[in-house]
Amino acid sequence: MENIIYSHQIVIVGGGSGGITTAAQLLRKDKNLDIAIIEPSEKHYYQPGWTLMSGGLMKPEEMVKDKKDVIPKGVNWIKDYAVSFDTDKNLIITASGIGVQYQYLILCPGIQLDLHLIKGLKETLGKNGVTSNYAGLGAYSWELIKNFKGGNAIFTYPATPIKCGGAAQKVMYMADDVFKSKSGVGVNTKVMFCTAGTKLFAVPAYSKALEEIVERRGIEVKYQHNLKEIKPETREAIFDVTTPEGVKEVSIKYDLLHVAPPMSAPDFIKKSPFAQQNGDGGGWIDVDQYTLQHKRYANVFGLGDATSLPTSKTAAAVRAQVPVVVENLLALMKGKPLTARYDGYTCCPIITGYNSAIFAEFDYENIPISSFFIDPTKERYSMFLVKRYLLPWLYWNRMLKGKPLETEMYKKLGLRQWRQKAPSFA
Repeated sequence: MENIIYSHQIVIVGGGSGGITTAAQLLRKDKNLDIAIIEPSEKHYYQPGWTLMSGGLMKPEEMVKDKKDVIPKGVNWIKDYAVSFDTDKNLIITASGIGVQYQYLILCPGIQLDLHLIKGLKETLGKNGVTSNYAGLGAYSWELIKNFKGGNAIFTYPATPIKCGGAAQKVMYMADDVFKSKSGVGVNTKVMFCTAGTKLFAVPAYSKALEEIVERRGIEVKYQHNLKEIKPETREAIFDVTTPEGVKEVSIKYDLLHVAPPMSAPDFIKKSPFAQQNGDGGGWIDVDQYTLQHKRYANVFGLGDATSLPTSKTAAAVRAQVPVVVENLLALMKGKPLTARYDGYTCCPIITGYNSAIFAEFDYENIPISSFFIDPTKERYSMFLVKRYLLPWLYWNRMLKGKPLETEMYKKLGLRQWRQKAPSFA
């Protein structure tokens, strides 16, 4: 029998940005709620800062806090891993063998890096010129970039969905700036973006803008190049390349290699009853894309990177999803209809250099929208400043504390109304 030690009204699996923000907003609505978070990590990282660190723009200590300092007061922190579920008993089993019962469950465990899917990556990551901001190696990325002497600098993008899809390019544009600022390095360097995809960005208008940027910079883009192996002894990156004739293997020499690894839902989610039964193989949590309620278990909600939602996996998406989960969960608890709707809003601020960024906002319809009443497809210094200074402050001081980020005027106007006022963005 399970050793049931904990029993709570609401249990949140995952104490990252989604879990903490959700708990904070729930308590702001009702301070008497009984909430527990299952989360094993002692530290909480501002992950969007890893890219900034790779460009020398942030220091490691700016991006981390103790988990105990960001989990809301009044929330029960179960410092353990969730490993399995018994939906008949509304029960979670943890790695230490204890049982946690719930009346309502919120799943936001984040995403896992599948390093093993690229042969040689685990063994060489963090050395031999191979790095990945996605693995928290922003400091090593910056070391490689600032000390680069020339040669092939390759930046990759995998065939799976990943968190913050634009981050694979952000580091590349900053690196290109650094290379070109150093005498002799820029002219002796070839920067390549090797992507398993067929375009630079999912939203056509933003993809077009990025195509113009890489062309202006002289960056070589290789489409349908899926990294499958790294040979550190010969500094070769091996790709499966899709051609009209079929898939062929191509080897490219590298002097610097930044890898965006394949990703998927955590293994314990893939094996759970909450995973998609007919998904793309990622094992994503099977939720309704509008209400965020699980499709088969009414007392379960999901949000964040591990869900099946057909939108980009970013902190901004989490920020937009949390109020929907909070409102719909509270409605469910009161026996009322679920009226809150998530329209797929997400944002990916793409740094395109040390003084410019494209603030890529969009929703399920893949039409550019703007929170700043400007054409979001254009590079702007103001958006670079928002990315570097405003967003980290908002994250630590507003989002994680469950406080609203928008002004009353903005909330009254609404993103959808603004998009209709500016159809030229599409």
